[in-house]
Amino acid sequence: MLSQRFSEQLSDYLQPQQAFCPLPKLTNRAAWEGLPASVRQAHIGRAEEALGYAWPALPATLYLEYSRIGNRSNFEAPHFARRHTLATLVLAECMEAQGRFLDDMVNGIWAICEESSWCIPAHIRHQQAGNTMPDTAEPIVDLFAAETSALLAWTVYLLGDRLDSVSPVVLPRMAREIQTRILEPALARDDLWWMGFVDDRGRRVNNWNPWICSNWLASVLIMEADEARRVAAVTKILRTLDNFIDPYPRDGGCDEGPNYWGRAGASLFDNLELLYAATDGWIDVYAEPLVREIGRFIYRAHIAGDYYLNFADASAIVQPEALLVYRYGQRIEDAAMVSFGRWLAERQQMMETGILQGTGRVPPSLGRALPDLLVLADAFAQPGHAPLLRDVWLDEIEVMAARDLEGSSDGFYLAAKGGTNDESHNHNDIGNFVVYVDGKPVIVDAGVETYSAKTFGPNRYDIWTMQSAYHSLLPTVDGVQQQPGPQYAARAVSYAADGGRAALTLEIAAAYPPDAQIGSWQRTVALARGEGVDVRDRYQLTGPARTVTLSLLSPCRVVTDTPGRVEFHPAAFANDRVAGEGVFVYDAGQFRVTTETVPITDARMGPVWGDHLTRVVLTAENPALQGEWSFGVRRL
Repeated sequence: MLSQRFSEQLSDYLQPQQAFCPLPKLTNRAAWEGLPASVRQAHIGRAEEALGYAWPALPATLYLEYSRIGNRSNFEAPHFARRHTLATLVLAECMEAQGRFLDDMVNGIWAICEESSWCIPAHIRHQQAGNTMPDTAEPIVDLFAAETSALLAWTVYLLGDRLDSVSPVVLPRMAREIQTRILEPALARDDLWWMGFVDDRGRRVNNWNPWICSNWLASVLIMEADEARRVAAVTKILRTLDNFIDPYPRDGGCDEGPNYWGRAGASLFDNLELLYAATDGWIDVYAEPLVREIGRFIYRAHIAGDYYLNFADASAIVQPEALLVYRYGQRIEDAAMVSFGRWLAERQQMMETGILQGTGRVPPSLGRALPDLLVLADAFAQPGHAPLLRDVWLDEIEVMAARDLEGSSDGFYLAAKGGTNDESHNHNDIGNFVVYVDGKPVIVDAGVETYSAKTFGPNRYDIWTMQSAYHSLLPTVDGVQQQPGPQYAARAVSYAADGGRAALTLEIAAAYPPDAQIGSWQRTVALARGEGVDVRDRYQLTGPARTVTLSLLSPCRVVTDTPGRVEFHPAAFANDRVAGEGVFVYDAGQFRVTTETVPITDARMGPVWGDHLTRVVLTAENPALQGEWSFGVRRL
């Protein structure tokens, strides 16, 4: 899409370094002092708390914890804290321009420049030396090396020679580190997997591609003074981005989930905005249907409140970057997306709290915060609303969602999926579904725990959250579950929806290995509007089975006293949220029902579901070789 159309004439349209001025610098006092007073004060107040900040140490042994014990969080927390604090100080200095944050800022810049590598321990394995300390002779361009580069580049862009008042060697040091760690290796190497030029993963590139490219591109546009290298780098970025765009599902669906949309589709938008600005609008692909569909995914995946459908490694609780959603909607002229961005900004109280609201799991991007600030007042000029679409069907990633009423969270909400078990951030979950009632969770997908070495290692599917046995009513036959890989996929997928019903039908037998002895397992998951959810399985086994088990996960208080009924009652869980209510109906003559508590002690999953989920297990003993099972979810 990009390289074919824009590479040949790029040198004629790409602005030189000194002309690139997409956003107001600190010296543009009218722009910075024109921001809402409440927003300026919120940012300045946070920076005042960081005056005299003790920049945390990052010793070698902390870096080695990932290779030694598989823990990545202990290093990442102080690593990200350094960057979040620097971004906070930079924005406050731009808003105030009195110089009182400069010394602390330079302390942070110097500490970051002194780091042997900007690559986090979980990603350093891509170096020739392997999974150990970073080899300074081989800079690795990963997500957070690129993020760090862009943070420093935007700091240079905003403050310029203000940093010289602390020391004249700061700016040259920043330029040298960015050149050595990012600009040179990214331009010279084609073997970095995320670029997509070397297929060593067996699947299309994921969010790494646009996320890294957006920060690499910002660093090039701001810091690269050699015009020939500048054009060469941007040309290569266009080619690299095409490896993300060209095979992307035409339905715009992000199979990594809505929280990864923030660094997949949304990072593509970051790139497109930079390219648009750097070429005075010459590179403009916002009318392309795929670019529009990629943007729309975020509100298509919305359930209610902060809940989003969370297949794969996604969380059920997501807080999209509101003003990025708003800006993307403006560019593609999508009124629903614009309104959704306004609604998100109101919900996140941005007029009171500003842009960089918290430390988060990863540091915020200055490259996003700056344009967000410029549209903040406009976003609040009108009220927004969540579209809450009645029906969604993403035919390439095979995800459907349906609710009783357009524009309302009242009633039943159903989402279900087909796809393959080779998706990025894959779970073995073909045929999985979730159910919400009146905007509250009843039958859920647990999501994922805090990332560790195991999460992306050979033992990934030893983790319970990844296994089909912990996804909605997916059969386990004599202990055999779904398996990962591109050959394990849904077959014969069909979807239909009208005013009364929405249904997904798929064959899930191919998601299982031969020893499961499943000849056919056709599942239909349907929403009967105003009535509830129906699941019908028609199966055929190729040999006798001792047991087939199916299960559900719920944050509700579960009662199983009445045969044929599993009652889901409201229960309080994390952050003052309350689960929904409903009743699951099944054939008590075919299944024995038990429940078990799934404890949650993980720091990432706990804020979503509290200290536990309840697993409902249905067991069919010595089932017939073929048969039909029906289930339903109704109001309690």
